[in-house]
Amino acid sequence: MHILEIPSFFTPYGGEFCLDQAKALKALGHEVRILSNVQLGITIGLKDYLLLPYRRYEHQRDDITVYQSYQRGLPRMVRHNVNRWVGIVGSMFRAYVRKYGKPDIIHAHCGKWAGYAAMKSGKEYGIPYVITEHLPLLLLAEEYGPAPSNAWQIPFIKEAYHEAAMVLPVSEELVGDMACYYGSDYRWQYLSNAIDTDFFAYRPRAAREGRPFRFCCLADYTYRKGYDVLFAAFQKLQNEGLSIKLLLAGKDTDSRSCCQEIARMGLLHVKAMGRIGKQEVRALLYESDALVLASRSEVQPLVLLEAMSTGIPVVSTECIPQNLRIEGGSTIVSIADAEALATAMKQVMEKKDSDGRKISESVRQTASLNVVGQKLSNVFSDILAST
Repeated sequence: MHILEIPSFFTPYGGEFCLDQAKALKALGHEVRILSNVQLGITIGLKDYLLLPYRRYEHQRDDITVYQSYQRGLPRMVRHNVNRWVGIVGSMFRAYVRKYGKPDIIHAHCGKWAGYAAMKSGKEYGIPYVITEHLPLLLLAEEYGPAPSNAWQIPFIKEAYHEAAMVLPVSEELVGDMACYYGSDYRWQYLSNAIDTDFFAYRPRAAREGRPFRFCCLADYTYRKGYDVLFAAFQKLQNEGLSIKLLLAGKDTDSRSCCQEIARMGLLHVKAMGRIGKQEVRALLYESDALVLASRSEVQPLVLLEAMSTGIPVVSTECIPQNLRIEGGSTIVSIADAEALATAMKQVMEKKDSDGRKISESVRQTASLNVVGQKLSNVFSDILAST
C-alpha cells in the first residue's frame, strides 16, 4: 500500500506522532512518505523564521522520506496564511505524484488544515483520505470563540470531516468535545496514537531512600498545561517539608516569565530545561520517579504514555481520556485543583508497590508502533476494499 502522510504541523513545532505512525506503517511493509509544509511564525521563533530553508527539499528522518517546505506566515493575517498553506500543500502534492505516482490513500493529521488540503487533493486525483484528529477543545475555542460559533474556518473543516473516508480521533471523548463546532454525523473510529515503546523501554529506577523524590513535567509553558496549578501544588508539598525535586522541560519552561514565577513562589529544587530533544526526554524520564501534568484541556498527551512506558506512574487531570488511565499507572484529579493535585502527588510518593514493568507492558499492548500500525493498516485496507 502506498500511503502519504500530511501533518498540519511538524518540526520545529511538534508533530512527532506523524513520524511515529509513518514508521509503524513502513515496518509493516507499506510504502510511506511524509509531505510537510510548516508555517513558521516570526513571533514564535525568529531564528527558525529567518534561517530554515526557503526551498522545497527532501530529507530522511528515521528512514522516512520527508518532502519538506517552510512557509513564512504573515502576522495577524490568518485567512491569507491558511489559503497559502493549503495552496502550497496542493502544489507539493502534484509534484509528489509526478515523482512517486499517486498514493493509494492520504493520511492527514488534524482536520485544520491538513484534512482540508487532503480533501482537495483527494478529489483532484480520486484518492480516499483519512483524518487522524489530535486537537483539543480548548485550542479550538481559543481560535473559534465559544460555541456556537460562526467562525469562518468551521464550514471548511466540517466539509473535510464529512467527505473523509474515516476520521480517527485519538480518543473517543474528542468526538463529543468537538461536536459543538463540527457536529458528529461523520464516519469515525477511535484509534490511539502510537509511541515507540522500544525507545521508551522500561528501566527500573534507583532506590528512593536518601534522596529527593523526583517529579517531572514535560509540557510547554502555557495556561492550558496548568503550570500555575502545578507550582501551587509543589509549593504546598515543599511547605510540608517533603524532600522533592521538580524537573521541567518544554517550550518556554526556561523563559524569563517561568523562572520569575518559580522565584516569586519561592520554589526550591526546580530545574527548568526548556525545549529538549527526544533523547533528552527519555533521559529525563529515566531520571524521574513520576510525571505530573496539570492540564486544563488535552486529547491524548503522548508524554503520559512515554512516561508509563519507561515504568513510572503519572498524575494528571480529568481532561485526559480513558485510554490513558492505565490501572496502577495513573492517578486522576480534578482540573485546576492544586490541593487535590498535591494530595495525589504525595500519595504517589508514599506508594511502595508500584509495578513499573506491568505499567510498561500495558502501554506496549495498546500503543506500541506495531499495534497501532496494524490497526491503521486494517482501516486503510478496509477503505480501499470498499472503494
